[in-house]
Amino acid sequence: MNFLIIDEMHSSLLSLLSNLGIKGDYKPNIKKEDVAQQLAGYDGVVVRSKVFIDKDLLKYADNLKFICRAGAGIDNLDVDYIESRGMKIINAPEGNRNALAEHTVGLLFSLLNNIVKSDKEVKSMLWDREGNRGYEISGKTIGLIGFGFMGEAFASKIVHFGCRVIVYDKYKNGISCEGIEQVELDEIFEEADILSIHVPLTDETRFMVDKQFLSKFKKPLWFLNTSRGEVVSLSGIIHHLSTNRLRGAALDVIENEKMNTFTEDQKKAFDKLSSFDNVILTPHVAGWSFESYERINEVLVDKLKAEISA
Repeated sequence: MNFLIIDEMHSSLLSLLSNLGIKGDYKPNIKKEDVAQQLAGYDGVVVRSKVFIDKDLLKYADNLKFICRAGAGIDNLDVDYIESRGMKIINAPEGNRNALAEHTVGLLFSLLNNIVKSDKEVKSMLWDREGNRGYEISGKTIGLIGFGFMGEAFASKIVHFGCRVIVYDKYKNGISCEGIEQVELDEIFEEADILSIHVPLTDETRFMVDKQFLSKFKKPLWFLNTSRGEVVSLSGIIHHLSTNRLRGAALDVIENEKMNTFTEDQKKAFDKLSSFDNVILTPHVAGWSFESYERINEVLVDKLKAEISA
């Protein structure tokens, strides 16, 4: 079999594929507009986020059997159409769940303890102890929305810090992880001191967290998002930061991550968001560690091997 690889991947991928008898054609510099014609004759494609794989892109893919998404989310795939063509989707959330969980823990500690703010101040010769007094995670109630690979990995780490962890997942019942309580969404609104989002981007979750959603929380809230930027309305975050209903926010993802394509409204919202001392922004790197970069390949190829052997 022959696979086309259209995004940059860890160098281990070609040898891992070769061990399965698959020839990898590594073309990470291929232009988006050239991908469709290039797919003709290939048995599989490996993609990260270069293109949206839909009917138009697959029109020449006469032999394609596998679409391998090197990462967790599959929001850049037209799943219904792909499955209607009998193609198998393989993704690798197991490969970067630990990296994402560690990054989210890091964001939480940084947020509650003013680490980014105080670092900037000290480097500017401002020594403000009282203004940077922090909060402890111990004793807090941390609410998670979404309990897939990422949510579970984060919860399994944070539960050991003496906090209460409550989870809402619309599509999972009977969650029975030690120290973690499954609750209804109303209890998240009622009890959470901290909210962490771990849902995929779908039509249902797009801008799910907005001004109205955040107004339902009974306590002032610290907010974390390491899922997808379009799950959260920046205008909603900004509104509640301005009214102090949000104590702070740490975002690894934003609505539009191609910053050179900001609309005027997006630029205004981003500038306003960036002006808050209690906001931490990272460039979609939760889950993107040196270790996960290689581990994603291993997960993809292990799953591919199981499919071929089935």
